[in-house]
Amino acid sequence: MNKILSGKDLADYIKLRQSKEVRSISQSFHVIPKLAIIQCKDDPAINTYVKLKQAYGMDIGVSVDIYKIDQKQILNKIHQLNHDDSVHGIIVQLPLEDVSKTDDILDLVDINKDVDALNKKSKFDPATPNAILWLLAGYNIDMKNTKVLLIGRGKLVGGPLEKILKQSGVNLTVADNKTKNLKNECLKADIIITATGQPDLIKPDMLREGNVIVDAGTASDNGVTRGDLSDSVYEMDKLILTPKRGGVGPLTVCSLFENVLKAARKSVKLNH
Repeated sequence: MNKILSGKDLADYIKLRQSKEVRSISQSFHVIPKLAIIQCKDDPAINTYVKLKQAYGMDIGVSVDIYKIDQKQILNKIHQLNHDDSVHGIIVQLPLEDVSKTDDILDLVDINKDVDALNKKSKFDPATPNAILWLLAGYNIDMKNTKVLLIGRGKLVGGPLEKILKQSGVNLTVADNKTKNLKNECLKADIIITATGQPDLIKPDMLREGNVIVDAGTASDNGVTRGDLSDSVYEMDKLILTPKRGGVGPLTVCSLFENVLKAARKSVKLNH
């Protein structure tokens, strides 16, 4: 029987704490934490992510404003939000229509409001990597004295997580699309964190009994959101792994709003 790493269960505790903190900020400083989301691309998957963030904010008492604009307007909108003291966090929802401008646009977001941690000088922890660490810590999975394999070097997850894990002294191997024998690397690892967005990348013959597997990959496969693990992996036995739904995702939203609350706390302290 497998052990499931449920991010949803942990997220419920964090959400309750955050809602109490929002009330505390509101009552003490008469300020409601506010997140602004800039969306330039109309896409069903993106719309779903944005609605999830809006719903979470509503649940804990954070105001979430959504700006659906043409990418040509984005520079003016970021400038406006950077100088709006009522806004504590700013997200530029990716991907943009013109992806070639992504880095330049992200670097325009005020580093004190960059709650997605995508500005090169951001002061915040990136949401998904932080969520992965919360998940492992929440289930008392110690990465010391183990072999950790990180698959993927993407901008949102793999890249920043690689930096964090290397700084913490973890015995880390990183695999990407240039890795020649991914199966061999998986079989050598104790903990596998995968974040490539390639459905069916990880198959049963690449795993062994006792593996801890965190699937942080997301991709749309015929309209269905999929992770990196093959469905047949869940038919295996004696693994410790995230579920198909409710693993890293719920904690990623928690982590994002943790940054919004940090930004709000800092703002009210500076202004009071």
